Amino acid sequence: MTNGVDRVDRMSRDDRADRIDSTFGPQRIVALTEETTEWLYLLGEQRRLVGISGYTVRPREARQEKPRVSAFLDGKIDRIVALEPDLVIGFSDMQAALADKLIRAGLNVLVTNQRSIAEIFSTLRLVAALVGASDRAEVWIAACQARHAAIAAETADPAVWPRRPRAYFEEWDEPMISAIQWVSELIAIAGGDDIFPELAARPMGRDRIVADALEPVRRAPEVIIGSWCGKKFRPEKVAARDGWGDVPAVRAGALHEIKSCDILQPGPAALTDGLEQLHKWIRRAVGGPR
Repeated sequence: MTNGVDRVDRMSRDDRADRIDSTFGPQRIVALTEETTEWLYLLGEQRRLVGISGYTVRPREARQEKPRVSAFLDGKIDRIVALEPDLVIGFSDMQAALADKLIRAGLNVLVTNQRSIAEIFSTLRLVAALVGASDRAEVWIAACQARHAAIAAETADPAVWPRRPRAYFEEWDEPMISAIQWVSELIAIAGGDDIFPELAARPMGRDRIVADALEPVRRAPEVIIGSWCGKKFRPEKVAARDGWGDVPAVRAGALHEIKSCDILQPGPAALTDGLEQLHKWIRRAVGGPR
């Protein structure tokens, strides 16, 4: 599916005339997570990247063009220092220890901790401003928000979307961890209702553990979406859990995977491909066209 965001992506890559002085801002950036890498590529500022996370898969060319110098919780400190970055960008409190090592090694480190859609957009604007690409960022963001509004309008029309299916999003299986805030918000835009909205508001994964394995059964989700943080989602394993046989989603075979790189990175991917996939699976639960 081609959407307005894709068109803006192509435009931003081709539009070189409006660029400001390329010497503005940090010239050598190490990105410790994928969303920063994807965003800088979308902005046409990939030349600034000198190191990326080993988990990066978006965009595909980044893995071919940039050295991989970190995992999520740790990194190759000596190698990162040797790259002489003028800025290292990370995400979340889980990278606090890694950030501490890099700061003690004398590097400039920026760690963001976005959890909501609004915070993701704010972070995108922050990174774009750092590299002098705010105008290009606003074009992309406007197209993205317009797509969100179009999906929300579709799902608000009872003639098209007669009901909002109950959705269970599972971020991990042992223990079961429910959706983080931005995923829960994307489910709402996509036309569903997160069955654990009270957990979504909690920023830490350990606070989103579903302690009672039968609680999702009682909340009767009509669609189950798994994204097991890089581990392959096993719908047959979920369906075989004790007491889950009568869950509407299990009876209907409505168990689907969204790869973590498309939904659990708080950046462009979640706001575009992640949302589109949520919309597709929730539409099927409503009984809409496939």
